[in-house]
Amino acid sequence: MPLAFESTSHGRIAFGFFNIESDMLLLDRYFMFAEDLCRYTETIAEETGDRPYHARWPVQVIDSTESIGDLMGAIHGVRFTGFIGELYRRFPFPQNNEAFRQNPAGFETRPLVSGIIAKYARPCEISVSMPPGAGEIAIGVYRFNRLQFQELIKYVWRGGYPRWKDEIRPGYVTAMKDTILQNGRGIFDGIDLF
Repeated sequence: MPLAFESTSHGRIAFGFFNIESDMLLLDRYFMFAEDLCRYTETIAEETGDRPYHARWPVQVIDSTESIGDLMGAIHGVRFTGFIGELYRRFPFPQNNEAFRQNPAGFETRPLVSGIIAKYARPCEISVSMPPGAGEIAIGVYRFNRLQFQELIKYVWRGGYPRWKDEIRPGYVTAMKDTILQNGRGIFDGIDLF
């Protein structure tokens, strides 16, 4: 479930998983797969330290709230609008609350989820940059200080809310953690992934 996270540019914004059978994440109106975010994060950890960073990340952008859909309506099975509604028709919220866990094999649905989001989103490349000293990172129009960015990474590590099923993480999440702990300085300084 997406949660509200602080940013330095836009105040509180939504970030997180929004369906337990997909590893897609939303960052307000940007949509990307967790596997991609983890690989980008590994590159930041390997290449930057205290040096500047600049890259372009491909994302999907959904401009209207109606096209994004009604997450709570879809969870409750009463309103299936937009991208999220179509995804929940395919992968409904579990009847049993104990089954509400992020599926570590959610990456397997990527081809299907990519086909669904293509109906609602436009592909876009966003600029991602960190100035020297790595005190903040800009992800498209959103800016995060070191601690705010670390909260996003820790959310993915935990499997968001409700956490990874059986505390089993996909290999790309574990690889991200290992790379951060081996190389992480600057924006990763002091991060706790345990």
